[in-house]
Amino acid sequence: MKKATLSIIAFSFLLLQACSLTPPDWAKPAEKKNLSDVKIGLSVSTLNNPFFVSLKNGVQHEARAKGMEVIVVDAQNDTSKQINDVEDLLQQGIDALLVNPTDSSAISTAVQSANNLGVPVVTLDRSAEKGTVATFVASDNVKGGKMAAEYIVQQLGKGAKVAELEGVPGASATRERGSGFHQVADASLNVVAKQSANFDRTKGLTVMENILQGNPDIQAVFAHNDEMALGAIEAIESAGKEILVVGFDGNEDALNAVKAGKLAATVAQQPEAIGKAGVKAAADALQKKKTAAKIPVPLKLVTKE
Repeated sequence: MKKATLSIIAFSFLLLQACSLTPPDWAKPAEKKNLSDVKIGLSVSTLNNPFFVSLKNGVQHEARAKGMEVIVVDAQNDTSKQINDVEDLLQQGIDALLVNPTDSSAISTAVQSANNLGVPVVTLDRSAEKGTVATFVASDNVKGGKMAAEYIVQQLGKGAKVAELEGVPGASATRERGSGFHQVADASLNVVAKQSANFDRTKGLTVMENILQGNPDIQAVFAHNDEMALGAIEAIESAGKEILVVGFDGNEDALNAVKAGKLAATVAQQPEAIGKAGVKAAADALQKKKTAAKIPVPLKLVTKE
């Protein structure tokens, strides 16, 4: 009897050991044979910007076409909120994460959380500094910044006095657009002022008013996005000045401003195309297909001519 009891105890002990080596169900990567079973989480930096609304629409249209469900969350340009949003999406059992980071460094912890759960991550428009990302879908921001500077040189000549409105500090798009711009501007233009306006139209207006007070002879402005460019135009018009302004994104308001002759040019992206490409990359990652580390979406300089 004692031997039988000991045998049962030993068997139970071994069984418990075996079970302890198996990860819980929530920690296992979801296996989806059909895309119609897939749930995607989309975290957007802000939906108070037409560009990111178009990006979201691209994600939703492509996902709908594939029969995939999308849960959208708006970080409202708040880094802490975005990290919490992503953690919440992971708790909801998403199969893939599409994220447009507010801050490329801060989002890394959320990306790593997804990695730990085996959830593939695709970054849109802005990258993540750490963690494993299946694909980064974006325009060539460095090239776009160069295009803007080259256009200003072409229109005003070398040595023209320029102000630069920078995007959200820490965002990869801010660094890359600024880097490309300065590759040309540092040699051919005179950048007399630069300040962050956080990719926001209202802040673009306020920052431009301040810049004009200290630099009334500015000839041109390069804004890292259209929203800031449109804000800058309001400040310039209020001051009764004529200053060449170049934006970046190609959103609807900016394209209308170009047609009206108020905005000289915008480096146009294709936000819907970015969103659609992100969904396709996520689908490929879920089906274990090979994905490119970066998927570039073409840029175009839009002017009135």
